[in-house]
Amino acid sequence: MPYDIEEFLNAEHEMTRIAQQASKKYKVETNAMFAKLSDVTKAVSSGMVKWGQQNSVWPMQFGLACCAMELMDFGASRIDAERKGYLMFRGTPRQCDVMIVAGWVTKSMVPRIKRLYEQMAEPKHVIAYGECATSGGPWWQSYNIIQGIDQVLPVDVYVVGCPPKPENLFTAMMKLQDKIGGKVAGNSERTVSENIRR
Repeated sequence: MPYDIEEFLNAEHEMTRIAQQASKKYKVETNAMFAKLSDVTKAVSSGMVKWGQQNSVWPMQFGLACCAMELMDFGASRIDAERKGYLMFRGTPRQCDVMIVAGWVTKSMVPRIKRLYEQMAEPKHVIAYGECATSGGPWWQSYNIIQGIDQVLPVDVYVVGCPPKPENLFTAMMKLQDKIGGKVAGNSERTVSENIRR
């Protein structure tokens, strides 16, 4: 016998190490028959997660001016927003995924709004509710009112009116649900845009 047991085990260990290093370069795609259970779980659950995000929208309690009265009416029994999946208003941004900016936004309030937006859970959405939130309203030429929340945050849906009706917010939430569910075509990337009224 030319090799003893120790030399044979060392050679076998060395050949195994060389084969493992060589196989690292070549990644073989898994066949459908041999798919990992985690891949199958991800494929099945992604649709369920999207459905859950679309049908359970958690708005943040955030009224800045007179539009907040209409925002409160949206949560009252006359509109009954919960039957459509717009759950109760939350007081903390970490439990919300929709910020409804209702009213004018002063320049001193902008850092606080940005902080609240950054603390919200992903994916997060913004609704500009009323003329003041969309364009500055009657105070659009004022020195301390910004000309729309879209200068600070990426806005998903705009609601017009001064004051806007709660029914308009109900429609905006339905449009936001369609956008979350992928039923509305458009750019999925939202950016802070320059306001054309400057």
